Amino acid sequence: MKITFLGTGTSTGVPETGCTCPVCTSTDPRDSRLRTSLLVEINHTRILLDCGPDFRQQMSHIPFGKIDGILLSHEHYDHVSGIDDLRPFCRFGDINIYAESNVATAIRTRIPYCFGESLYPGVPRIIMNEIDINTPFLINNTEITPIRVLHGKLPIAGYRIGNMAYLTDVSIIPESEYAKLQNLDLLVISALRQEKHPSHQSLDEALTNAQRIKAHQTYLIHFSHHLGLHADITPTLPPNIHLSYDNLTLTI
Repeated sequence: MKITFLGTGTSTGVPETGCTCPVCTSTDPRDSRLRTSLLVEINHTRILLDCGPDFRQQMSHIPFGKIDGILLSHEHYDHVSGIDDLRPFCRFGDINIYAESNVATAIRTRIPYCFGESLYPGVPRIIMNEIDINTPFLINNTEITPIRVLHGKLPIAGYRIGNMAYLTDVSIIPESEYAKLQNLDLLVISALRQEKHPSHQSLDEALTNAQRIKAHQTYLIHFSHHLGLHADITPTLPPNIHLSYDNLTLTI
């Protein structure tokens, strides 16, 4: 399995427009973050996790090829607004998007021109697949296990693919879901900033969850500029927990 971190930032991206803090003015490329998204390649299948406003830019340096499925965590703009930019990838055929029913409804409402019986030329060709959070499903021959997490009061979806799990925008993991996170080689989980936040984990909260889940390796994502400099935070982390950064590629 190959994992490419297409983006690792929160909804505003880093640098944040108009900010002159040390992170936003850093010359370390690891401190410059597009909105969070991952590309997973497994069993000759390419799976995109979330498709935000930076999708076109993120894919510009990735070899052009078929996207076999897109997994959406929730309907917030920074996770879904790149769907219109799927147009070139429809050369390989219709694109399957997988999401919970409320997310699917939101997508159909926001971009109705992608759905219907008479689609005009050039429109993204999308097949919307509504998932049940308690029911695994297949993309080609790869099993996907949905995982319920909470983003503040909003129930959203994480996903397990093989021995990798992707949990973004987490504030709480319900007790019942930890069983789905056993025996992971790789956990990808969000950590917004140092201070507590009403709808996101802080760094300390993310570390607590990572240490409970006990994946062989954990990579943190979805950072704001308030987290701190990559070079300053990295030495403070346990040996198997890491800050991710844009364009990082892992093979597990």
